[in-house]
Amino acid sequence: MKRNIAIALAFIFASSTFTVKANEGMWLPLLIKRLNHVDMQKCGLQLTAEEIYSVNNSSLKDAIVALGGGFCTGEIISGEGLMLTNHHCGFGTIQANSTTEHDYLTDGFWAMNKEQEIPADFGVWFLDRMDDVTDIVLNGVTDEMKEGERTALIQQNIAALKAKESAEKGDDFRLQIKSFYYGNEYYMFKYNVFNDVRLVGAPPSSIGKYGGDTDNWMWPRHTGDFSMFRVYANKDNKPADFAEENVPYKPKHHLPVSIAGVEQGDYAMIMGYPGSTDRYLTSYGVQDAVTVEQPARVLIRRKKLDIMEIGMNKEQKVRIQYASKHAGTSNYWKYFVGQSAQLVKNHVYDKKKAIEDAYVKWANADKKRAAKYGNAITLIEEAYKKNNQYTLPNVYFEEAIFQGPDVFSFVMGNLGFRSEMKGALASEDEGKIKAAKKGIKEAAPAYFKDYNQEIDENLLASMLEMFYTNVDAAYHPATLTEIKTKYKGDFKAFAKKYYSKSPFASEEKLNIWLDKFSKKTVEKDPIYNLMNEFIDIYIQQIIMPQQLSAESLAKGMRLFVDGTIQMNKDKAYASDANSTMRVTYGNVLAYDGADAIHYSHITTLEGVMQKEVVTDNKNHEFYVPKKLKDLYNSKDYGQYAMKDGRLPVGFLSNNDITGGNSGSPVINAKGQLIGTAFDGNWEAMSGDIYFEPNIQRTISVDIRYTLFIIDKYAGAGHLVKEMTLVKEPVKPIKKAEIAIPKEVIEEPTETSAH
Repeated sequence: MKRNIAIALAFIFASSTFTVKANEGMWLPLLIKRLNHVDMQKCGLQLTAEEIYSVNNSSLKDAIVALGGGFCTGEIISGEGLMLTNHHCGFGTIQANSTTEHDYLTDGFWAMNKEQEIPADFGVWFLDRMDDVTDIVLNGVTDEMKEGERTALIQQNIAALKAKESAEKGDDFRLQIKSFYYGNEYYMFKYNVFNDVRLVGAPPSSIGKYGGDTDNWMWPRHTGDFSMFRVYANKDNKPADFAEENVPYKPKHHLPVSIAGVEQGDYAMIMGYPGSTDRYLTSYGVQDAVTVEQPARVLIRRKKLDIMEIGMNKEQKVRIQYASKHAGTSNYWKYFVGQSAQLVKNHVYDKKKAIEDAYVKWANADKKRAAKYGNAITLIEEAYKKNNQYTLPNVYFEEAIFQGPDVFSFVMGNLGFRSEMKGALASEDEGKIKAAKKGIKEAAPAYFKDYNQEIDENLLASMLEMFYTNVDAAYHPATLTEIKTKYKGDFKAFAKKYYSKSPFASEEKLNIWLDKFSKKTVEKDPIYNLMNEFIDIYIQQIIMPQQLSAESLAKGMRLFVDGTIQMNKDKAYASDANSTMRVTYGNVLAYDGADAIHYSHITTLEGVMQKEVVTDNKNHEFYVPKKLKDLYNSKDYGQYAMKDGRLPVGFLSNNDITGGNSGSPVINAKGQLIGTAFDGNWEAMSGDIYFEPNIQRTISVDIRYTLFIIDKYAGAGHLVKEMTLVKEPVKPIKKAEIAIPKEVIEEPTETSAH
């Protein structure tokens, strides 16, 4: 069973080595006034809840954007729509615009005026408002309903609400209604979408990706992981598609930028769009992840990386073509390596089992509770037992086939079961077929721009061989079994023949094929047929059988989550991450990585130099550009230096983040930008499943290092002049000055989840 089942809560056994408790939890901004504000003040916050989230007035939420709807986060840092995010969030745009003549990945890119800015390949979403719509969505739902009936009614209610709220809205409006706490609550989110976004600046990868795969997920870290974009609007300051006449967006709010620096214990708050967490994953899910799912993902991704690297090391053109694909594959290859190890090391299975045992004991202690909640764990256990057999083949279908060779992805996207062409062929409507052909032709240039036949051919051969070797024959397509007889087990020969015949092997072949396109010709294509064989098996033998127990699992998890909340009514629970705006708060904080290993809360440019590998290879993980070394040697840090003269690079805080938070602003007690979040630490890689408060940390680029690179290294000081710089440090408020409501008698209990 897939590990990435949405989970809704965090757990209650967390504690902190610091005096504050509120480091665990990704909170909806709408709820912080009621649930978190007093605790945030105790951590050091000096803003009102209204200054963080407001519908009627300018607030911090108006400066926070979701890139492409949520793959990363960005923040607006000037009155002219200047946006800061991570280098790895902008990596796709940087790579897409890189050539052998203008290699922005290696050399960096800086627009010295607005005319030089480059259109990006994503839009940004600004949250307008969020609302609790639980009562509307669950209207008519009863405990007596079967799960299928419940789901159908909820979908009906959501559709009606969407229709009502979306009436007379344009293409620049997005509305989402999302489930929280496993279907126990529902919230509606309204967004304004700006699709004209342009690349402004990015450091070379030797800065923006310094340390590469070796340092990924590790502390101490010395990566300048940032890039800059600008959001554009029409002359009325409204969302608009790209147009030359568009002007820089004037935001409702932009973040002031503090260069006063960070100290141990300083308040730190992060606002962003965390993607997903599994904090309520049960012991059954943990066992499945550690023993089957994650080892398989690691094995497959490592093989894909090896194949890409062979081709990338041969030629600069290929290195640029595959840079983004390699980065994406590598990031989560190491993530799964680390998570598997830390789930075991941190005894997460045992912790989950203890929680489940306590839950069962609580549920069965009362007849009324037992009737409602007593069967939840049993339902979950039974669902996992039925579905465990599908875990391994499911991973291989996902990683080796659907995300394997590029040709599979292209065919699946353009001729697969959900494509426009699939429907056109089924209807035999010539008009629809013609339109679908046009769509494929328009998609081809972007696909082939970052395509290398040799790499893709090797990927096909290797992925099919791994699938054949490691997945039960019951899931093998007929074509795959022919390899043993017709090709004598030679997967490379099999792939070579396929690529020699298939029109999807080159743009030239594809265009010729499309000119003579018909239902008959497409059904003769070997890649098309093999892809369809895989899809049919996946649907019929993986997806459909799992649906049989899906209702039991959904009901079990919903009751488990609800029961856990009822069992601990004195605790505040945050829901699991689901790509909606969240706030996490805590403090700048060091940690002990292991026995006798203490990590400081900050790194400096000295560490960059200490890690340097002296080489002429600008793409080496630890290559340091000459200009950066010159600035270090002269100590020419300007206003960005610390009091002791050193230049900060990164810092730690105990904020609760996950994927999607990349690029999120780290904000101080006054609402000023102090850094940009980009990673977590190795010792707490199990944190998406179980939060480890003593060791779990967020790694961020210190804003002073970002500004130093922009100003001193790149010579783009005009961008700094756009910003609102704050030089004065935040003066702490004495505890006696904190406004605590009379009804709060004792300290809030530990908060939870992301």
